[in-house]
Amino acid sequence: MAGGEAHGIVDSARRQVGLTLYYDPSYVKLDYPMGDVPLDRGVCTDVVIRSLRKIGMDLQKLIHEDRLAHPSRYAGLYSGKKPDYNIDHRRVKNIQAYLASRGYRVSGPFEPGDIVVWKLPISGLDHIGICSDKRGSSGELMVIHNIGAGTKEEDVLYDYRIVDHFRISGMKKRR
Repeated sequence: MAGGEAHGIVDSARRQVGLTLYYDPSYVKLDYPMGDVPLDRGVCTDVVIRSLRKIGMDLQKLIHEDRLAHPSRYAGLYSGKKPDYNIDHRRVKNIQAYLASRGYRVSGPFEPGDIVVWKLPISGLDHIGICSDKRGSSGELMVIHNIGAGTKEEDVLYDYRIVDHFRISGMKKRR
């Protein structure tokens, strides 16, 4: 495993399995910073948000501040006309924009704790998850994500078209 941060990310994601039971994309007024929807619900981005908090990264605060400082980076994405710390960090494309701007994008083999972004077939929606430290029957790393029935750890890494790949663990801090 790629160090303590990777273990923290995977452990935090796995702890959501069995606790986050519902897929619920509802707009929710959140505390700021460190705001979160109720743990029993959320979307794919909430798995990532909660996991990165384990290593001290509050995507709500980081993306909100980055959007205020660099609005053009988020133009045309899921963002509304003005920054909204209740929802901006809960959008896949906004997470992608932030992580890419910090140099976390990587290529090559996936490692535990890596963040993977897919484009789903048919709907064309974006989806995001965390690579596990366990391998599935395919021989590939399993993924911890919420694609519609709560947070699950599943053997789906290559089931959808991969469009992005990020690694926080082991990278120089660029927060």
